[in-house]
Formats: sequence, C-alpha cells, structure tokens
Amino acid sequence: MEDNKTIIIYDSTLRDGAQAGGISYTLEDKLKIVERLDKFGVKFIEAGNPGSNIKDQEFFARVKKMKLKNATLIAFGSTRRVGIDVKDDPNIQSLIAADTEAVAIFGKSWDFHVKEVLKTTEDENLQMIYDTIKYLKSLGKYVVFDAEHFFDGYKNNRKYALETLKVAKEAGADSLDLCDTNGGTFPMDIYNITKEVVEMFPGTLIGIHCHNDTGMAVANSIMAVLAGARQVQGTINGYGERCGNADLITLIPNLQLKLGFKCVPDENIKHLTSLSRYVAEIANMIPNERAPYVGAYAFTHKAGMHIDAVKKNPASFEHINPEIVGNTRRIVLSEVAGRATILDKIREIDPTVTKDSPVTKEIIDELKRLENEGYQFESAEASFEMLIRKKLGLYQPFFTLKEFKVLINEPAVEYSSSAIVKIAVDGVTAITAAEGDGPVHALDSALRKALEKFYPELKEVHLVDYKVRVLNAETATAAKVRVLIESTDGKDTWTTVGVSTDIVNASWIALVDSLEYKLCKEKVGK
Repeated sequence: MEDNKTIIIYDSTLRDGAQAGGISYTLEDKLKIVERLDKFGVKFIEAGNPGSNIKDQEFFARVKKMKLKNATLIAFGSTRRVGIDVKDDPNIQSLIAADTEAVAIFGKSWDFHVKEVLKTTEDENLQMIYDTIKYLKSLGKYVVFDAEHFFDGYKNNRKYALETLKVAKEAGADSLDLCDTNGGTFPMDIYNITKEVVEMFPGTLIGIHCHNDTGMAVANSIMAVLAGARQVQGTINGYGERCGNADLITLIPNLQLKLGFKCVPDENIKHLTSLSRYVAEIANMIPNERAPYVGAYAFTHKAGMHIDAVKKNPASFEHINPEIVGNTRRIVLSEVAGRATILDKIREIDPTVTKDSPVTKEIIDELKRLENEGYQFESAEASFEMLIRKKLGLYQPFFTLKEFKVLINEPAVEYSSSAIVKIAVDGVTAITAAEGDGPVHALDSALRKALEKFYPELKEVHLVDYKVRVLNAETATAAKVRVLIESTDGKDTWTTVGVSTDIVNASWIALVDSLEYKLCKEKVGK
C-alpha cells in the first residue's frame, strides 16, 4: 500500500477513451500519448485490449521498445469464458502475449449481468474470476481486478457483489477497483459503499472507476478517495463511452491542489493544460473551451466589474493562479468589458490615448455597434486590434480588392470549388485563380497566391481553424452568419472575425483581417 496521501493515477485514455464516439487512434497516436503520459507522471497506463483487435496486438509489440521512466503499462481483458479452461482461452493468451508487467481483468459483479449477459450461474462466474486471476498471478503478473457494474450489483445483491471481491482477493488480485460502469450512482452512495469495501479489505488497494452518465464522474471519484480509495481510474479530457469517463485533467488538480493528495510530481502540474490540448489534438477532438482548469475560458473575464476586481486582486474571481496548471488569464473585449479594459487595449497601440480622448468613445461606440450586428471580439482580438488601428489612423490598406468570383464545380472531380481574385497593390493589378475543397478554401488560396507576389512573408501563414455560427436561424437560408478564422505563422496564433448574410463574404472579411494583421505586425516590428 502507498502512504495515505498518495493517489495512484490509472489512465485509460488509450483503452476506455478509444471507445468514445469520434475517436480512432492510430498505432503512432497511441505511442505518442504513452510517451506524454509517462513524462507527466502517470503510474499506470491501460493501453488496450490485445484480445479484441490486431491494432492493439501490434501496439504492445511496438511499445515494449519504449523506455518508460514513470509508468507501468497494463493490458486489459476479461475473465475466462464460460465453460473453458483458463489456459485455453484465446483472450487470456493474448494478454500473456502482450508481455506487460501488469494486467487488468474485468469480471461481473452484478448478478443481473451474470444471468442475462453471460448466461451462466453465479458460482461459475465466481470460479471464472478466481481461475483467471490465479493463473495470471502464477505467471508473475501484477493484477488489477475491475469489478464491473459493482455499484449496481451492490444495490441489487449486496452479498454477491462483495463475494466477487472476496474471490478476486483470495486469488491474489493486487487491487480491487470498483466500477460505476453505467455512471448512474450518486456521490453519497459511492462514498458509503466504497467506505464499506475499504473497511472490509484492510491493507488492500481499492480503486475507483467512474463513468459520467449523470455528470458526476469527477465528484464520485473524489468521494471514493475520501472514503479510502487510493487508485483512481480515468481518461484525459474525460474521453470514453457514452458520456465519457472521469476526467483526469479535472480530477488531478482537484485532488492535488485542493485536497492535498499526491497524484503526480508537483512540478508536473504546470503541464496539465498542454497535456489536455496535446491529447485533444491527437484524438482530433475540439478542446472543451469551458473545461475546468485548462479550458480557454477557465480564467477568462468579460464583465467590467469582474475585470476591475481581477486587476486589483486576481483572487477576487479566480480560485487559483492559472499559471499553476499552465493556463493563462484572458481579458476579453466586448460591450460589457468596461471603458477601462478597452482603454488598456487601445494604449497597447497608442499610449497617448486617455479615457477622455474623443477616439476612445468612437472605438467604444463602434464596438457596441458591431456587436449589435453579430460581431464578437472575445475570441477575435486580432480583428479588434485592426478596428483600433483604423480608428487611430494607424492603418493603411495593403491591397485593394477589385473583385472576386467564386464558382461551385458540379459534379466535383478533384476540387468542389474555384475562385478568381483581382487585387491592386500600389497601382499594380494582379489576377489569380485557384481551386479548393469548398468556396472558402478556393478563395483563401486565390487571395494568398495574389498577395504572396507582393508580400512573401504571407507564405508562412496558414489557417488552423475555421468556425461558422448561424446568428438568426429563424430566417433560414437568409440567416446572418459569424465566421471565426484562426491563423498562424508558426510562431504566433491569432483569430479574426467576419459577419454577413453571405458565408463567403463573412469569410472574406475574416480572411482579409487575418492577412492584414500579419502584415501590420511585420511593419510595426521593422
């Protein structure tokens, strides 16, 4: 057993997380995530089920070559099948072939599943649990027993659910992990039942595995820890089947920063935000901007009174310093941000402007007018900076649009759209054409092709995200849309916005702002 304040973090991003809708890891993806989790200080990495697919078998063959510093890999599988010897079970043999130091075995703890899913007797199920764990222990494996549907089983047949744990322990299981597989148990029930199990098995490592079907996976996991569980299973960003699993990105700082438990080395907590975003990127999932601790909005302040208070003392509206978890504080610009916040942004460009300067009121009035039309500058600070520069007289157009045309190619052969752009730079006219996967892509390609002749530095710029929001859906196809474009030059990232009843025109507005923002930065930096 670990000391009383140490929590063993058991990550299942590569196994349970892979069962989330929309996620399909490649073998290389899994290797990258293992490396990052090991560096972060995770104790166990449940990396896959070698008995279920060839990809996981190949993964375990490859991952053996990695030299992990902190983590122990776990291969996951079920108890032996009904009516066969454990040595003859192909899934058990796949676990052995994975050649991991540790294995996780899940077995039925709910008599309903024993009868209706396995179609066997309660005694046979107990024997399956015993035989499987005993056999794996005889081979020198560290064995985690996942008591599947334990809490539902306990509530329906307490005696039998507890009996499955007793049998697993007698067979030599190193830890007993209680699973709220359906995710329907409430926190106080988790606490009371876990506490009973901890007291029933003194000196045994008790773990918790929660699903988020009622939105309480993190809370339930914390209650289990307070009841004495010392191993916590979960996934990065809460990825998992149905509504997901307990989110380790929220759980770890809650346990370590708020409750004083030790989950990972203290110096690694600052990598929490980057870990969350790294795994989201590999999983090809959009990061949750409102995620506790690590979301883009977790330490974002918009209301004027909040902003004023945070500037005086961040603790007024922040429960921790965002830098502790690798996040940053953001002050967003909007009609409710307050004159002082907007003035601070103006002064970044022109320090001579005061709150009484006429241009300050002009910018605030323009901001309110544009937001009334559907613009939002909270996530599009580059567009807001361009607005300020125009009002301050610090802007000169880098090019003039003569015209553009966008064509939809049907039937599409290689590309679905094409665009023609005619611009002028210092009296020199350029006409270019390009094809693309959609009208916006074609327009973006044609515009860049035209401008790169005059501004080679734009070759560094590319789009990394494109979002469209319908603002007044009740007008159907005549609805106004807001387009957000995120761009990068490999060093910096910025976002611009455009609004129109025409999605192509809204995209054009945001595209122009993006490229001119880059050119302005280059000009100011020279």
